[in-house]
Amino acid sequence: MAITIKPLHPIFVAEVIGVDLTSPVPEDVFAEIHAAFDRYAVLVFHDQPVTDEQQASFSKLFGPLETAPNFAGKALRLSNEFTDISNLDHEGKILDPEDRLTRYNLGNQLWHTDSSFKAVRAKCSLLSAREVPPVGGETQYADMRAAHDALPDERKRQIEGLVVEHSIAHSRAKSGFDSFNSDIATMLPPVPQRLVDHYPDTGRSSLFLASHASHVIGWPVEKGRALLEELIEFATQDRFVYTHHWAVGDLVIWDNRCTMHRGRPYDLRQRRVLHRTTVSDVVTPYQAAAAQAESPV
Repeated sequence: MAITIKPLHPIFVAEVIGVDLTSPVPEDVFAEIHAAFDRYAVLVFHDQPVTDEQQASFSKLFGPLETAPNFAGKALRLSNEFTDISNLDHEGKILDPEDRLTRYNLGNQLWHTDSSFKAVRAKCSLLSAREVPPVGGETQYADMRAAHDALPDERKRQIEGLVVEHSIAHSRAKSGFDSFNSDIATMLPPVPQRLVDHYPDTGRSSLFLASHASHVIGWPVEKGRALLEELIEFATQDRFVYTHHWAVGDLVIWDNRCTMHRGRPYDLRQRRVLHRTTVSDVVTPYQAAAAQAESPV
């Protein structure tokens, strides 16, 4: 089976043509897909009417699946291997715009990186479109590698080695949500993440930014937040951004370690149903560096 990789943006994002994700993916084909994933960071597959089981099987080729906590404390529609990117309740009915789950999901409209608030970050996420509204609801992606490359050399030197605290509570507070389950703070305390990561497999460096990023550790909070806001604004210029207009059957995979993304607004009276699986990274670069520093010489 031969696949075709078609670039969709000048600096990242490509479409993968010639593979059927409703069937098992041969090892040699997956090797080509993973090489394209490393190169382009965001891959688009059209006309893939996958079931949840088929989506999970393909996702597991990239690594172990995360399980999603019940952040909003509401009955959920999907199993905890999936994140429900929809405006539906557990019975499949459209949520009231004032429902706490709707308010929680509004945080997805901020630029973010999935699971940056976890000690073991996400390697990648896979989002499958099952129902889409006629207008709006796009997803935008930003290339953090290209953004880092474009920074002035002096700014690169200033931010190298900085560590940032990430927290789900911080990001959701930005969108006005404060109704977490009582055990979320215990399950997911704030975690440190490097602001700049380096990836030997690709030879690229990347900013690691997100709405979950609260402040720079060791800096005055407001000074650190000003830096993070400046970098997010820089990294989300049009030249670094791709907008995906969803069609039913689309599946998009992206590298959470070197991209940010956000959902765009849509009419909440229209059904929008996408199912997300997220693959855990094995270990964060920050954890690996810390472990090396603590190991005996």
